[in-house]
Amino acid sequence: METNNHQIIDYSAVLEKKFGKPGTEERAKFDEEAYAFYTSQILLDARKNARLTQEELAKRIGTNKSYISRIEKGITVPSVATFYRIVNALGLTVELTPAI
Repeated sequence: METNNHQIIDYSAVLEKKFGKPGTEERAKFDEEAYAFYTSQILLDARKNARLTQEELAKRIGTNKSYISRIEKGITVPSVATFYRIVNALGLTVELTPAI
């Protein structure tokens, strides 16, 4: 396993090297997949904390278990409306703040 010898790494530069500069097609694809994964993990953790099965959550929002599974694996990105239905079914809230 390689280490960085406790050096500070500029991950923006690492991402640029591997996926291109922000605004490029390759970087946009990476960012989209990263956000899908991040969202999927938040929803997965919230569902588990609520002690719900995928099937139970699916019933609460009017869909099926396989759709919830695809969301949690980051394969499918839910629409905004579906995302809010999931959030509400899990007893969560969403807070939007302006970017700095």
